[in-house]
Amino acid sequence: MALVTGSSRGLGRAIALRLAEDPAVAGVAVHYRSERKAALEVVHLIRSRGKRSTAIWADLYQEKHCLRMLDTAGMRLGTVNILVNTFGPFLMKPWNETGSAEWQRIYRGNVLSALHCLRAALPGMKAGRWGRVINFGYHRVEQWAAFPGILPYAAAKAALLLLTRTVAAAEAGSGVTVNMVSPGLIRGGRLPEGKKVRAGLVGEPSDVAEAAAYLVSDRAAGVTGANLIVAGAWKM
Repeated sequence: MALVTGSSRGLGRAIALRLAEDPAVAGVAVHYRSERKAALEVVHLIRSRGKRSTAIWADLYQEKHCLRMLDTAGMRLGTVNILVNTFGPFLMKPWNETGSAEWQRIYRGNVLSALHCLRAALPGMKAGRWGRVINFGYHRVEQWAAFPGILPYAAAKAALLLLTRTVAAAEAGSGVTVNMVSPGLIRGGRLPEGKKVRAGLVGEPSDVAEAAAYLVSDRAAGVTGANLIVAGAWKM
C-alpha cells in the first residue's frame, strides 16, 4: 500500500493518481491537512480505477500525528510499503526578514515531518523485506550557492537530502530504498515573479509523477540514495 502526504492537490495529487495506475500498487492513502473535499475527490478517482483508497487528516508538524497517520493507513488499507513525502511548506522572504518561528516552521514541515513518517513506516517495510521511500527536494538542492530569498527552505531541503542518503545507506540490504525527487518549475506551482520563463522550461505534474512511479517500482530496485532532478534545463 502507498501513502502520499500532501496529496489532496498539486504534485501529491498527481503522484497518488499515477500510483493508482500501477498494477503492483493495491491502494493509496491520501493525506490532507486542510482540503478535505479535494482529498475525497482524489479518493473517489483512485477507487474509480479499481484501487482501495482512504483520506486521512493529519497535522504533520506534530510527531504524534505522523505516527497516528501511519497507524490509520495500516488499519484501513494494510501495511504501508510505499511512502511519498510531498508535504512541505514553502517560504519566499528576504533572509534578514525571516524570524525564528518561520525558520522552525519550515524545518519542521520539510524535514521533521518526513523523518517522523519515515520512522513510523520503516518497521513494516523491513518486516516485509520491501519498501520504497521518496522525499521531495527542489531542483537546486545540491547547489551550495546563495539563496537570499528562500534560505530557510533551501537549508531544510539540503538537510532532507542528507537524511535521505543517511537512511538509504543505513537500510542497504534490507529491501528498502530511500530516494529524493527534486522538481523544478512545474505548471500549477509558484513561478518566479516578474520574470519571463522561456517556453519548454515549465514542466508538468505528470513529469514528476512518472519519476516517482519509476522509483517505487522494482525497475529501480538498485537505486537508493539518489536525487532525481525533474527540471529540464532550468537553472542547471
